[in-house]
Amino acid sequence: MAEHPYELITHFNLWVFLIPFIPLLGSLFTLIFGKKYLQEKAHQIPVLAIFISFLISLKVLFEVLSGKIFDFDLYTWISASNLKVGLGFLVDPLSIVMTTMVLSLSFLIHVYSIGYMYGDPGYYRFFSYISLFTFSMLMLVLSNNVVQLYLGWEAVGLCSYLLIGFWYEKKSAANAAKKAFIVNRVGDFGFALGVFALFYFTGALYYQDVFSKLPLLSEKYIDFLGLEIHVPFLIAFLLFCGAMGKSAQFPLHTWLPDAMEGPTPVSALIHAATMVTAGVFMVARLHGLFELSSYAMAMVAFVGAFTCFMAATIAPTRFDIKRIIAYSTMSQLGYMFMACGVGAFAAGIFHLFTHAYFKALLFLGAGSVIHAVHTNDIRQMGGLRKYMPYTFVTFMIGALALAGFPGLSGFFSKDEILAMAYFSQYPWGKLVWVTGLLVAFLTAFYTFRLVFRVFFGEYKGRKDFHPHESPRTMVIPLCLISIGAVFAGWLGVPHSLGGDPVFLNFLESVLGHPKTLPMEHQTEYLLMGLSVMAAFLGILLAWIVYLKRPSLQFWLSQNLPSVYRFLYAKWYFDEVYDLLFVRSTLWTAKWMVNKISDGILIEGIINGTAKLISLAGSGLRTVHSGIVNHYNTFILVGLILYFILYFCLR
Repeated sequence: MAEHPYELITHFNLWVFLIPFIPLLGSLFTLIFGKKYLQEKAHQIPVLAIFISFLISLKVLFEVLSGKIFDFDLYTWISASNLKVGLGFLVDPLSIVMTTMVLSLSFLIHVYSIGYMYGDPGYYRFFSYISLFTFSMLMLVLSNNVVQLYLGWEAVGLCSYLLIGFWYEKKSAANAAKKAFIVNRVGDFGFALGVFALFYFTGALYYQDVFSKLPLLSEKYIDFLGLEIHVPFLIAFLLFCGAMGKSAQFPLHTWLPDAMEGPTPVSALIHAATMVTAGVFMVARLHGLFELSSYAMAMVAFVGAFTCFMAATIAPTRFDIKRIIAYSTMSQLGYMFMACGVGAFAAGIFHLFTHAYFKALLFLGAGSVIHAVHTNDIRQMGGLRKYMPYTFVTFMIGALALAGFPGLSGFFSKDEILAMAYFSQYPWGKLVWVTGLLVAFLTAFYTFRLVFRVFFGEYKGRKDFHPHESPRTMVIPLCLISIGAVFAGWLGVPHSLGGDPVFLNFLESVLGHPKTLPMEHQTEYLLMGLSVMAAFLGILLAWIVYLKRPSLQFWLSQNLPSVYRFLYAKWYFDEVYDLLFVRSTLWTAKWMVNKISDGILIEGIINGTAKLISLAGSGLRTVHSGIVNHYNTFILVGLILYFILYFCLR
């Protein structure tokens, strides 16, 4: 952890404690009493609880801004030898930024859900689950030790399973929930091993203790099958397995698009404020560990770059409005990991912060559209700006921010990452910069493909009803979140534009400054110009293809059909995983049932058990002869054997 001027407070603080536990109480109360007593008013307690928690987080934020860091245990729940784990809290610039972002968006998503979920049979259950989701994420980001981080990590996974499969009557929703849960189990197994390895090699689980012992790991190696493995890389790799699962990075990325089967507010919460951001937070929190190994940093950068590019090439082939936005999330998370991989951890968290607002805006805008036209297929939309003016304006703001339009939040955070990559001292920095620039063009293209097909042209949906604007409970949160999508980036205006990046300075006080080469303003302006040009070219191409000359939409499928099939099939990852893991598992299970069950299990175990009992009974019958002298002999032999063993084993 970087040196900082903060005052460390280690005694219990009631306000910090209340931040996560008020949403927990709201969730439990609604789950217990919602169905019988609250019914259509089941949203009231969770919404109020989240709002109160948000206000408290602002109070704590001002205390951190005034120079305080809170690090204390509520109680110790594991204590054995040198192993001590407590339920505790660490509130520093990183965790308070995450906390206020999570709560502000969660509150607005709760309000939006009142209109979106009204009349659903599971209304009370939905609000209980999303409040529990918020509590789990807060416990994750506020934890002061890696065990509590892991518990919060697993809790958000459980809540995502419950919410993705909320409409469990639909087979597709149930399957999507199972897929998300199973894929994340793969990554979380590695994450658990990483926690064990961290404790084994450092003897510490609390962040402050881990940070103090990291220098001892820098020169430590272990031998594995004749290979010398750097211990920091081993631990970082295992922990990053969990990040690849939670944040949907290659190769554990396939669950996220299918997770769109859940209600749209859930999609907004998962993609903007909870779950998928957990991986980026974890890497930033343990940045000192990753920086000990250049291989670990390269791993983070290359996984992020590959996922960023892959998702950006798949998104233009999708027709489900929510899945298009889901692939943009995967791509933008790749941006954040690229930033971490070049040592710009504060820039990665800055992009996480701005992305949360414009991505929540896009998902909730998509939900508003779906609410109006009753379909997710953009081919059955069009011309909706005439019917849904508020949704159109707010969605356009989110799209421009995602594309990196100058002056909006995404512009500042994306360009900060590109600048840090270009000037990075790591040799892969330039490759990250090129990838980021290419993806900026692709992002602008597929984002405005979505905008033009949904809101422009003629309406292509059902003729028996007319689209309509959403109710105020949905429109007002859209308008409020759009403020964040516009202005969140202004907290990090770079010096080259005459600003003061207070947000980055705030985070760098605990995340450290990136190792960069000397920066010249002229070069920064050139990089910024290239980034803006990439965004404008992407928007221009989308306008030509989808509005000016619509026949060009089919150019790729007609002229390069193999490339189009490859992208449309999502690089065939689902098919490969289905062949290697799903089908092989099902085949093995069926073979065991058909071939083994009838033979070994029934004949061998059941009939064999009966024969064993019969043989044992026959043997016992010879022993139980009824002759007392025989029994005395057995007792005497048993005593002799007992004393022999006793004296031999003393």
